[in-house]
Amino acid sequence: MFEYAPAPESRDIVDIRPSYGLFINGEWVEPQGEDRHKTVNPATEEVLAEVAWAGEADVDRAVQAAAKAFPVWSAMPGAERAKYLFRIARLIQERSRELAVLETLDNGKPIRESRDVDLPLVAAHFFYYAGWADKLSYAGFGQDPRPLGVAGQVIPWNFPLLMLAWKIAPALACGNTVVLKPAETTPLTALAFADICRQADLPPGVVNIVTGAGETGAALVNHPGVDKVAFTGSTEVGRLIARGLAGTRKKLTLELGGKAANIVFEDAPLDQAVEGIVNGIFFNQGHVCCAGSRLLVQESVAADLLEALKRRLGTLRLGDPLDKNTDIGAINSAEQLAKIRELSEAGEAEGAERWSPACPIPDRGYWFPPTLFTGVAQSHRIAREEIFGPVLSVLTFRTPAEAVEKANNTPYGLSAGVWTEKGSLMLWMASRLRAGVVWSNTFNRFDPTSPFGGYKESGYGREGGRHGLEAYLAV
Repeated sequence: MFEYAPAPESRDIVDIRPSYGLFINGEWVEPQGEDRHKTVNPATEEVLAEVAWAGEADVDRAVQAAAKAFPVWSAMPGAERAKYLFRIARLIQERSRELAVLETLDNGKPIRESRDVDLPLVAAHFFYYAGWADKLSYAGFGQDPRPLGVAGQVIPWNFPLLMLAWKIAPALACGNTVVLKPAETTPLTALAFADICRQADLPPGVVNIVTGAGETGAALVNHPGVDKVAFTGSTEVGRLIARGLAGTRKKLTLELGGKAANIVFEDAPLDQAVEGIVNGIFFNQGHVCCAGSRLLVQESVAADLLEALKRRLGTLRLGDPLDKNTDIGAINSAEQLAKIRELSEAGEAEGAERWSPACPIPDRGYWFPPTLFTGVAQSHRIAREEIFGPVLSVLTFRTPAEAVEKANNTPYGLSAGVWTEKGSLMLWMASRLRAGVVWSNTFNRFDPTSPFGGYKESGYGREGGRHGLEAYLAV
């Protein structure tokens, strides 16, 4: 195997300010309190910037600004709103290299994922929903659908800019205004998006961005001036939000955790399946809610598949996320790394066999090697709990019925993958899997025209596609 020469992307294209305030009513403002926290590069533990954390008074200012902007924005013809969304999409494309580097620095994901996956999808979502802005009466939600008002949106740290696009683009297209809270560990691309809103001359108050941790998110979700809440994050926090909003007038969508099954039948093309397995669990260090973290493989091909999979894992490159050759970047935070380690140690303690390829770990930063477990039982924690890291649990099955039973044996229901050459078997499986998304002979494939969401403890509501408009319309 030949060695790759280093191919680092320059970080000079990114201008990170030493300190950031809050983006409210089209302006940068200082918080009313003194609470500020540092955001760090997880690959080096270098402090990137100091970011203000909003308190209840700051959240109230942002919601009031959004409420004030709502009558003008919602009354604007859809074709006019579309012009702003198109402008934002083009600015994202123009600044895509800068945004990709910023995402990688703040999040730890490999630059080739930020550059080739995240940023194209971010722009595509704004382009797509710009096209819907003047066609809402044809979306299937009534002849005269109306926006809800102020949308309070809370997004996670695994796809910071992409989750922002998933939420802001349809909300604006439908005529709502927005207050968004990014994750506390990855605020920088959301703050860069605030500058893009100013570049696009978006009317003040239409988009407001307040940074902070759980307390800031709770203040936003529970604010009486918020008409719709959209949350992507952990199932535990989702439960708290659902309880808190029960009985209120607020509309709620939740996209929560997952424990997806990636199911490989004996007739599947194994080399193609191996690539899908690797993409399903090791993409973005496994920091994916729909990651294929449970591999279900038919017994007759299990040995051959595992041999090929281990051989493929030996070629993955872990290291500097800014290097274009890197496959596995840094774990997002010390807290997440501790959780991955805890669950991996539990897997060994419960009797599963752990394997990782030879993989040098950098001295600084938060790192975890690609890992797979064999001999996994359905009762093991690593088969039941969301690890949210580069850890794959391997189970086997003999019949399609057994595969369905094992795949559905989880409180989650976000996604699944099926690998087979038989179209009839694929459709039979898809009709029985309790998952919001079922991929056929692929995994982790996204498109702005396709809805995404889950069942059971993976949440409710859909984002993306025509279906994603419904959550932001009074229907």
